[in-house]
Amino acid sequence: MDLRLHDTLTREKRTFVPLDPKNVRMYVCGPTVYDFAHIGNARPVIVFDVLFRLLRHLYGEAHVKYVRNITDVDDKINDRAARDFPGLPLNEAIGKVTEETGRQFHADVDALGALRPSVEPRATEHIGEMREIIEKLIAGGFAYVAEDHVLFSPQAMNAANSELPRYGALSNRSLDEMVAGARVDVAPYKRGNTDFVLWKPSKPGEPSWPSPAGIKAEGRPGWHIECSAMAWKHLGTHFDIHGGGIDLVFPHHENEVAQSCCAFHQSRMANYWMHNGFLQVESEKMSKSLGNFITIRDLLADWPGEVLRLNMLKTHYRSPIDWTLKSLEESGKTLDDWYRVAADVPPGKPATSVIEPLLDDLNTPQTIAALHGLRNASDAAGLTASLRLLGFLSETAAQWEGRKRQASGVDASEIDRLISERTAARARKDFKESDRIRDQLAAMGVAIKDSKEGTTWEIAR
Repeated sequence: MDLRLHDTLTREKRTFVPLDPKNVRMYVCGPTVYDFAHIGNARPVIVFDVLFRLLRHLYGEAHVKYVRNITDVDDKINDRAARDFPGLPLNEAIGKVTEETGRQFHADVDALGALRPSVEPRATEHIGEMREIIEKLIAGGFAYVAEDHVLFSPQAMNAANSELPRYGALSNRSLDEMVAGARVDVAPYKRGNTDFVLWKPSKPGEPSWPSPAGIKAEGRPGWHIECSAMAWKHLGTHFDIHGGGIDLVFPHHENEVAQSCCAFHQSRMANYWMHNGFLQVESEKMSKSLGNFITIRDLLADWPGEVLRLNMLKTHYRSPIDWTLKSLEESGKTLDDWYRVAADVPPGKPATSVIEPLLDDLNTPQTIAALHGLRNASDAAGLTASLRLLGFLSETAAQWEGRKRQASGVDASEIDRLISERTAARARKDFKESDRIRDQLAAMGVAIKDSKEGTTWEIAR
């Protein structure tokens, strides 16, 4: 069975045929490091981690290259640095912010069970590539200099008599629709309403580099050019898959396509464009004003990262997801069961029933149904291998249970004492006392299970 992926550009599922099976290449837009990542940011991390794992399974670990960038130059970073470190020079403060939030991001996504990408480039390390692309665009007539800015002209791109794609094809919009449906920066030096910034002058104290195109004032790059430069540096002018959240289709990814294709005279930047859907919290859009803005770090304080991972994968990546407490509780119970059954079992091979739904545009809900089927069929070895392929079972069963107990804040020795007293009460047929202790444990959030081997306990979710 072939891998089929939904391509945003063609709006259909297409059989995946890599440009080079020995060098499968994927680029995914990463974080802007100025604050804690929220749970919506976790969705592309988890989705494309599953795709990365699947591609490695299909083509071999040595033959898949996954690039996810870090944006470390941005107005939001500047604002955060000035706010948090008012006594420091801005550039020094920016360094502190990007290093700290970068570490936070890595700690959070590591806890979600995500593999590190093959390469994780930082924007500030690729200013030279950005300037080179900008020079190519100016030389080709696709960009122009105005008042120390360099701007890209979508009109010039669409007027070119060449094999270039149409600007707007990825987002399925005309130039008029883009002007009407988006906030357009109005500036007297812009030739067209849809023109966007490739390079701009830096304000005093801001990060700055020598400008391209003979501009004397130092400046800094626009957001869109950063990803074009990093993708080119690490994957070439034409690669297999480009991914990110649905909110990036326009203008970010549309502008990436424009910059890269015009600079390198390519009909495509990536052969497949993939985008994950939006996330809501308890049926409402997540926002700070509504008080439902949740960071990954907030959730990790109460839930193991694998619970968040499973909860995310229960919804198909292209569909909207409603993040609810009830669903988290269900995911927690499922993982408790999988850990009991499979965590300490030597793995076999990932089951075909698990792999096949993934080959159908990462149909993770069907994959999870297949995992339940393996559990019910008592195929523990197949379940173990399949779960590990998907980024689960990173601990032993004892470690999982111990961490759960630690997170709950219960006193394990006190629970063991109460269970011993209950066992003694049952032995002398004092069932009233036995039931009282059981109810006391339940009030503490502890579920007990009696069997021929004795009584075991766990933290009830």
